[in-house]
Formats: sequence, C-alpha cells, structure tokens
Amino acid sequence: MLLQDFDKAISYIVRSDYRTADVFKQHGINFCSAEGKLLETCASQNLDYNTILEELVTVTKNITISNTLHFSEWKVSFLIDYITNVHHAYMHLAISSLEASLSSFVETHKKKQPELYKVLLLFREMSVLLITHSRHEEEIIFPYIRQIESTHRRKETYGNLFVRTLRKPLSNIEKEHEVIYSILKEIKTLANNYTCPLNGCADQSAIYSKLNEFHNDMLQHTHLEDDILYPKAIEMEKELLQL
Repeated sequence: MLLQDFDKAISYIVRSDYRTADVFKQHGINFCSAEGKLLETCASQNLDYNTILEELVTVTKNITISNTLHFSEWKVSFLIDYITNVHHAYMHLAISSLEASLSSFVETHKKKQPELYKVLLLFREMSVLLITHSRHEEEIIFPYIRQIESTHRRKETYGNLFVRTLRKPLSNIEKEHEVIYSILKEIKTLANNYTCPLNGCADQSAIYSKLNEFHNDMLQHTHLEDDILYPKAIEMEKELLQL
C-alpha cells in the first residue's frame, strides 16, 4: 500500500489489505467498522502513530516468487527444505491465527451467518489432519527421501538393500491430500468463494482474504509434493532397486 492509503478510515485500510488487520488487533484497535482515520485514532487511544505506521508498511510489503522457477529441476533435498520452511511453517502459523479469528467472529455473528459456524468446524477438522499429516512427513517420509537421494547420488551398490518402497505410505498421504482438498472446496463454497458480502464488515473481509491465501498456499504445497517430490523419490527407488 502507498503511504497516503494509510490516511484513510481504518476499516478502509483493512479492506484494502487484510494483512493490516493483525497490526490493529495487536494494538487493540477496533477495525471492524471503524470510520476514524489512523492518526486521530492513535491520538484518542494514546498510541504511537509512527510505530503503528511502520508496522503497517512492513506487513504490506509484497514479496513475489517468479513464475519462471523450475521446481522440478531443484534437488530433492532442497525441495524438501523449501516445503518444510515455507509451506509447513506458513501452515502452522496460519492455522492458529485463522482459527482464533474465525472463532471470535463466529461467536458474534453465528445467528446472522450460521454458515460460518460450519466453516469453523471444517477448518478445525482440517487443521487436526494437517498437523498430524505434516508431522508424519517431517519425521518419517522426508528423512527417508533424503536418504534415498543420498544413496542414489552416490550410486551405492547396497542401495537396493536400503530401499523400502514408498508406494504404500505415499498412497496414504495422497488419500489424506484428497480429504484435505475436499474440505478446502467445501469451505470455499460455504464462504462464497471467499467473497465478502456487500454488507460484510472489515473483519469478515480480512478473514475471507486469509482463507483464500491459505487455500492457494495449500494448492501449491500439495502440488510440489504430489507432482514433483514424491514422483522423483519413487523414480529414484526404482533405479536403486536395479543396482
């Protein structure tokens, strides 16, 4: 956002960029339908305007990843690091933040928008599955794939004795991905494709934008695993079994 965009009503700022919502929450500023501007709100609540402005500028900086990146050409170990440190790390942070925001919003809006209670239940169900799923990958599947890659790279003659087939555990993981994706689709439908209603408040707009971000990240996350990482690991297994 441009600096002049912060000289607007706080609810406008949040609608313009959902990432600002967490800054306002942290400082106890009500942004749901606040029509007051940032400077006057800080003055009335005895808050440091410059500190909050700096935080808003920081959270709204855009970091883009080039579409020309060839993930399929990355070394398997580096791809695992990327999935773990980018997608898994984001997922754990987003789950706690989103669940808290959804719970708070649903509590005060469940009569007017009962479908959001179903969204909350589905998100909780998916969160439990995702946390267990990612732990299994990081503690068992990923370390095994790293060993496979190391053995394959050195073309070690005992590689065929080391290999344990990935097919069965990976079929289970793919089934879990299917369940996760089906829950995501249902959440998206219930949340009107993450489009906030015209009479929706800034809080709902921020939540829908966060859900949309989470949805898109999960799609890329599962694509990197299902379409690139795991097929590569299975191919290396096959080659090791022929040594």
